[in-house]
Amino acid sequence: MAGDYGSLRSFVREIKDYPTDGVTFRDITPLLGDGASFAAAVNGLVDEFPSLSIDRVVGVESRGFIFASAVAYRIGAGLVPVRKAGKLPWAVVREEYELEYGSDKLEIHRDAIHPGERILIIDDVLATGGTAAATARLVETLGGVIAGLGFVIELDDLGGRAQVGERSVRSLLHY
Repeated sequence: MAGDYGSLRSFVREIKDYPTDGVTFRDITPLLGDGASFAAAVNGLVDEFPSLSIDRVVGVESRGFIFASAVAYRIGAGLVPVRKAGKLPWAVVREEYELEYGSDKLEIHRDAIHPGERILIIDDVLATGGTAAATARLVETLGGVIAGLGFVIELDDLGGRAQVGERSVRSLLHY
């Protein structure tokens, strides 16, 4: 149920050569600061997964928390944070993943997802796919069933969609 989200593009600021030379950073803070655009992005993420029965929405640190919490509220689901290593206060499951410049680790509380629960993963950007794939593995390690992955922005040239396999992926804006 792909909608037309092109109007959101004007609220994504492009910052050249950040964080390194040759990279164009897609800054969503103007989108967050405009109430109508933020609402359109949240509603768009919800609308991209119509008629799904979702038990929990997983938000990926840190900007993913913003969208995931609003999506969870909208659909009446629980919210689960996936954080970088060492940030969660209780027993965790950890997944290491590769970045274009090294590796990192993500964690989720061991009791955050129960076997058979239907999970929607939400983040702001799908780039190389390492974070999304690691998050999906964490969810599946705990027995969750991934209903889909939703992103505000997808950087098509970086091939992140291929990293998440056959899972359902929806992105509002493509660059």
